Amino acid sequence: MAIFKDLSHDLTPYFMYVLLTATLGPLLFGYHLAELNAPQQVITCGQESASVSAVSRLHAAFRGTTHSAAVSDALPQCIYMSSTQFGLVSSIFTLGGLLGALCGGTVTTKYGRLRAMILASAFAAIGPVFEALAMNIGVFTVGRLLSGLGAGAATVIVPIYISEIAPPKHKGLFGSFTQIGVNVGILIAQILGLFLSKGQLWRIILAAGGAIALLQTAGLLLGGLESPKWLADNGKPNQAKRAIRKLRGHDANIDEEVMGWGLESAQDLDDEEQSLLSGQDRMHEHPTEGTEHDGQPDIGQAEQPQPKSKLGRAEQGIENFTKTIGFLSVLRSSDYRPAVIAVVGVMVAQQLCGINSIVMYGVSLLSDLLQANSALLNVAVAALNLIVTFSAAPLSDKLGRKPCLLLSIAGMGINSILLAVGIMKDIAPLSVVAVLLFVASFGLGLGPVPFILSSELVGAEAVGATQSWGLAANWISTFVVAQFFPLVNEKLGKGQVYFIFAAFALLFGAFTAWYVPETKGKKDADEVWGRKKGSDSQD
Repeated sequence: MAIFKDLSHDLTPYFMYVLLTATLGPLLFGYHLAELNAPQQVITCGQESASVSAVSRLHAAFRGTTHSAAVSDALPQCIYMSSTQFGLVSSIFTLGGLLGALCGGTVTTKYGRLRAMILASAFAAIGPVFEALAMNIGVFTVGRLLSGLGAGAATVIVPIYISEIAPPKHKGLFGSFTQIGVNVGILIAQILGLFLSKGQLWRIILAAGGAIALLQTAGLLLGGLESPKWLADNGKPNQAKRAIRKLRGHDANIDEEVMGWGLESAQDLDDEEQSLLSGQDRMHEHPTEGTEHDGQPDIGQAEQPQPKSKLGRAEQGIENFTKTIGFLSVLRSSDYRPAVIAVVGVMVAQQLCGINSIVMYGVSLLSDLLQANSALLNVAVAALNLIVTFSAAPLSDKLGRKPCLLLSIAGMGINSILLAVGIMKDIAPLSVVAVLLFVASFGLGLGPVPFILSSELVGAEAVGATQSWGLAANWISTFVVAQFFPLVNEKLGKGQVYFIFAAFALLFGAFTAWYVPETKGKKDADEVWGRKKGSDSQD
């Protein structure tokens, strides 16, 4: 494809290193979403020996464990859970994700993208230790909560980071790497679940998430790079130049990106730092310059007009940083509120159109219809989702963000209806095709595009807060699906819940068509919303 040929001069080995290392954060989000899908029956003692007496089962339920003669008491072979308890363990991950998303925006704005990613990866490494060594429901729940904290923060931080390090002409393509990472994580979890859902091997599935997090932590500590945009916005222009040079290569023309930071060219970065250093040297050499010996100001000196230094543009980054918009302030501003509503809307649509009903419960959902093949189908679904998302990644740069969203939502709505009919009527071929097309439709737009929008609908000062609102809404929606899908599916009768997802697709399709603006080819948020430069209205 022409777009990939055009990328060849923008990519450097180091850029790919930092991109892929950062993408391990969203990968862990997808991994933890899917890690309990295939081994659910093994973990919850659904496949335990029929010889276990009713008294033993009641005792195991009271302790939160079941005893196996072949396994030590310290690490029971399985943890007895009812469907309600398993729903809680599954959904508590989303509660941790919500907390991580709420905190992630503030942390990444104040301390930088790199430090925030390292902190998130630390939580993501600790959580799986509790999960893999869990002896009862309580320990298991704590592990899922900590894993959620790390994953939730990563889903806020990483899309912002990728948007700021990506070549300007290909932000849509590389922005989709967030969703690609999620899909890779889902695929890895499904493959491991296919082979390790037996005995105590399910603990290896949970421990693998911690190993991936440790790999990311090491990668960030040894070779990580702070976002050049964040450095420029925080009054560190020369560090920003070195960072962007390292990403693009020494022969690349970086003037276009540098001008986006409020400087005229890359050379100005050197000039401004030299001006600053020279000014500091003169202050040390003449500490009393501009003041008489008696301590009174030198009026003649004070009245002389001072030349306007280029340094002011570097200092502008500090001013922008001090004007960072907080989590609640974005809702009070008429400039930012529409963007928050748009981002929250598409993030909620991502979940309430039903994708995680397949990711988290696909094996049990289709087990009666496909029997032993349901786990294999989920692996195929995860692989298809990854292939479609990667293949369609350039579409948001070619067709636009909004057309991709509308096409994706329409496809999911239509295939929700087909899936409902297939499950209700026990038509296995229709169900399989509907599931595959449902997931493929998600990968076209509703998967990757929502993670891109927050960095394009608002200025840098409000990206963190807007992303936090969007991801908070996303995690709440994920919690609702994770917690209530099994219950609603059971109460309504098999498959009928997908009529509800189809109704949500119609609702969010209308919302997107009416309210969400196109951001493709727009230089900044003011152009996206048709505002005059410098507008800062407050209601």
